[in-house]
Amino acid sequence: MTSKILVTGGAGYIGSHTTLALLKAGYDVVVLDNLCNSSKVALVRIEKICGKKPIFINGDIRNQKLLEQIFYNHQIAAVLHFAGLKAVGESVCNPLHYYDNNVIGSITLCQAMASAGVFNLIFSSSATVYGEPAKSPINEEFPTETPTNPYGRSKLMVEDLLRDVANSDSRWRIGLLRYFNPVGAHPSGMIGENPTGIPNNLIPYISQVAIGKLPKLSVFGGDYPTPDGTGIRDYIHVVDLSEGHLKALQALDRKPGVNIWNLGTGTGYSVLEMIRAFEQASEKPIPYQIVERRLGDVAECWADPSKAETELGWKSQRGLLEMMADTWRWQLLNPQGYDVV
Repeated sequence: MTSKILVTGGAGYIGSHTTLALLKAGYDVVVLDNLCNSSKVALVRIEKICGKKPIFINGDIRNQKLLEQIFYNHQIAAVLHFAGLKAVGESVCNPLHYYDNNVIGSITLCQAMASAGVFNLIFSSSATVYGEPAKSPINEEFPTETPTNPYGRSKLMVEDLLRDVANSDSRWRIGLLRYFNPVGAHPSGMIGENPTGIPNNLIPYISQVAIGKLPKLSVFGGDYPTPDGTGIRDYIHVVDLSEGHLKALQALDRKPGVNIWNLGTGTGYSVLEMIRAFEQASEKPIPYQIVERRLGDVAECWADPSKAETELGWKSQRGLLEMMADTWRWQLLNPQGYDVV
């Protein structure tokens, strides 16, 4: 029986792009996803892109019996763990749901992995674990702080429990990948970000304004101590991000214990720069208004990704205009997301 990679949340935005990268690299993939914020259509599209399809299991990582069945039926070599809720505002309104899904789900997954003798794990973490850093760029030696919302706190809790798990048993090899701001879509335009309802993130919101689904963009804060007064963030193409997961997975064989890697570009762009880049890619005007700052937002936040380049041989390849062009292609080809096949 060929060994496989289990991808939890593999039908979601980053999970689907990483599933595609794994299949293209020759891996066999099992996707576990409860489809609460994702679509099985993404997996159908993956097969159209690369000619291979993952094994799909519709289920929840909190289902211990299902996990035991998966590990029994498939020879799993490693797990890439994306399954989790990720809307900051929703986490504030419903924190218990976030801790149950993100933290309890991760505990259940680790218990099933240990029972099955599977100890290689890549965890989808976030730069939110750095809290409000005093300066940028941010490297992996920066202390983690208490994040400003339950979503970020759930990510930090999982990081902490994974460290404890690794300290308890030397067989564990764990990669914590701290993302900055994933954007873009596969260049085919067949898979991309598919937000339900009003988008929470900047670029999907801009693209829906460009196509006419939303009237205008609200820019939160125009008085930050930045060149144009708007917040600066590190935006990374989702395909670059997926390739980072591949490199991290391959590094686990030579990296015992817990390893942390920032996945970002090392370049910060302001909100107004993102608007202008999207206008250039789409040839559409983006109406916007400056409104009050949001509580907890920092002026500047971008990565020092040099550790990933040194240890993984990974570096982001795709620039800002490519990110915007791929986002716009996805939006044009899929105005209703995955709702229309």
